[in-house]
Amino acid sequence: MPRIIGLTGNIACGKTSVGQMLLELGAERYIDADALVHQLYEPDQPVTQQIVAQFGPDLLTADGRIDRKRLGNLVFQDAEALRQLERIVHPAVAQTVRREIARASDAGIVILDAVKLLEGGSAALCTSKWLVICPEEQELARLMLRNHLSEQDARLRLAAQPSVAARLPLVDEVIENCGSLAATYQQVKAAFQRFCTAFPV
Repeated sequence: MPRIIGLTGNIACGKTSVGQMLLELGAERYIDADALVHQLYEPDQPVTQQIVAQFGPDLLTADGRIDRKRLGNLVFQDAEALRQLERIVHPAVAQTVRREIARASDAGIVILDAVKLLEGGSAALCTSKWLVICPEEQELARLMLRNHLSEQDARLRLAAQPSVAARLPLVDEVIENCGSLAATYQQVKAAFQRFCTAFPV
């Protein structure tokens, strides 16, 4: 079984950048749970069918995929709808994550990047859990730019994110991604060295 670093943090906090740094430092494989969700939202996938059954066919694009922006606009304004969506998506993501982990070598280090790592059950797979944080206004600016969202839509998505304070006691490392990339890299490098010392091959 490879050693697994679970990387979590709220939307647009910089998890991907931290994950790429970990690959540069020697991690073998990077699993992006959000990218797996994209695959699960493809036409004729069981998850796509379940979402349509739950929320209606209006959420499909012309080519039969889930329209993520439209779905987001629905669930980020309705906490119960978000819970219903997570009940559909989380088990499927967990199953896909296990398949991806099985492809890594036993001596390797796998990075599992997931917004809902602690809430969705994937944390149980992890050797160590890391939280990436940055100020909410930075997240807001990054999210608006990256996802081409209005400020109102971006704030709705941020409001639906788990509390950072509630997550702090549940993780082993905290990476503050609020300054330069060089400053973030130094934190990641030090945390990775601690991880490799604590969990040698």
